[in-house]
Amino acid sequence: MSRRHPLAGRFPGGCHLQPRKAPANARPIGTAGLPGRLVYPLRQRDGNLAKPCVAPGDTVRRGDRLAGGSHPLDPPIHAATSGTLVAIVQHPQPFREAPEGPCLVLAADGEDRPAPPLPPLDPQRCTREALIRRAQDAGITGHGGAVFPTAAKLAANPAGAHTLIVNGVECEPYLSCDDRLLRERAEAVARGAALLQRCFGVELAVIAVEADMPEALASLEQTLDRLGLRQLRVAVVPARYPAGSERQLIQTLTGREIPAAGRPADLGILSLNAATCAALQRAAVLGEIPVSRIVTVAGGGVRQPQNLEVRFGTPLAHLIAACGGPAGPVERLLIGGPLTGYPAASDAVPVSPSVNAVLVAAPGELPAVHAPEPCIRCGACTEVCPARLLPEELFRILSGGRQRPDAGRAVLDCIECGLCDAVCPSHIPLVAHFRRGKAALHAERLARARAEQARQRHEARLARKAREQAEREQATQRRRSQLAQGGSPNIQAALARARQKRAGTAPAPEDTDDNR
Repeated sequence: MSRRHPLAGRFPGGCHLQPRKAPANARPIGTAGLPGRLVYPLRQRDGNLAKPCVAPGDTVRRGDRLAGGSHPLDPPIHAATSGTLVAIVQHPQPFREAPEGPCLVLAADGEDRPAPPLPPLDPQRCTREALIRRAQDAGITGHGGAVFPTAAKLAANPAGAHTLIVNGVECEPYLSCDDRLLRERAEAVARGAALLQRCFGVELAVIAVEADMPEALASLEQTLDRLGLRQLRVAVVPARYPAGSERQLIQTLTGREIPAAGRPADLGILSLNAATCAALQRAAVLGEIPVSRIVTVAGGGVRQPQNLEVRFGTPLAHLIAACGGPAGPVERLLIGGPLTGYPAASDAVPVSPSVNAVLVAAPGELPAVHAPEPCIRCGACTEVCPARLLPEELFRILSGGRQRPDAGRAVLDCIECGLCDAVCPSHIPLVAHFRRGKAALHAERLARARAEQARQRHEARLARKAREQAEREQATQRRRSQLAQGGSPNIQAALARARQKRAGTAPAPEDTDDNR
């Protein structure tokens, strides 16, 4: 029986890009080593800040919790080595929306003392609920770039999901961290996929790789045969950007398209990045808390491009030094690839689970940044858009060129792949406009939600005051009725005693045993 899973569809748009994965993917995974200080941003994916559970002066071990962990969308942040917390300061951080924010600074002691591991789970008896709890306790987030908390993602998928997709497709130039992972550590990915398939009762489990990853494909198939995991399938998708995007990969493998504002779970599909899958397997079976990830360090501005195992909190400058240092002048330093990446605030930015690549670009290596010119409506952006959007029309709407109610809401379906920017002859930063449009729509939704909550609270207050007023009026009416009928028994008794007292016939006090 063949392991190959046939492709069922094709996503629209996209294009073939010049691969630039070599020479980084030609070298085995190296290690960046331990820096003297590690930095941990407190900002979580939803923009809220994780609450620290340590204070300056506290000593910690590798794997100890530093902050967060209050709920699934607040995954715990763990120390990547042993040392002493020295400060909580404003520091550059690896977020496009917030290039600086509050961070924990940890001084490494060089001993790398580990905390006790989590209790291992039996892969044959582990339940769905236990796996979700382990993902939360270990603080695992998506390693594909979106860093969505894995526990929340697993919990959002129904127990009856029928398809598991492990995404090992790396379609953007320069990136090769998942390629090297599948070449060298395919067993962790395969066992993680098998664990998820069993815990979630998934019928079909597919590990997807790109057509230009032959070494990773061979390693994966050999590993599956050696482990006897016959229930797992392998899919080879065309090397066409952005084949690795979740929505486009699902459309390619299943022929089904995720509806607007929908999620893979709506189609009964569970989708995880290959590195996330491997981290989940190690956390479940070995009790390991993930404190590092593989990062591609590439570009003509670094001497020895390579994939490195990097501890979370390591500054980018330390990675560049581990690759031999700068090869000359550096024109741009990007976090991520040339299409979806963004400029790093400085080389002091620390590595977090969201940092899958550092691109050190030499002068002239990347397309020059030009001043935007007026749109000529050539339609090139529409031809390559994998989400079937009309980028030029969205740009006109979002920039105020045309006012139509709710017309700009289609921007929420933009996957920010960057193709429209790459093909625009007018050099318009379309993705930046779309990102701002999304932020405005999210802010509008949040404002409406808060207004609705305020309205409900106001109406509840009015209803409570009306209810209290009605109860007071009913009590007043009862008292008036009792007075009209001679009053209550207590009042009638008091009036009788008063009349007897005036008449001199007050009753004698009762005979009691009280000697007072």
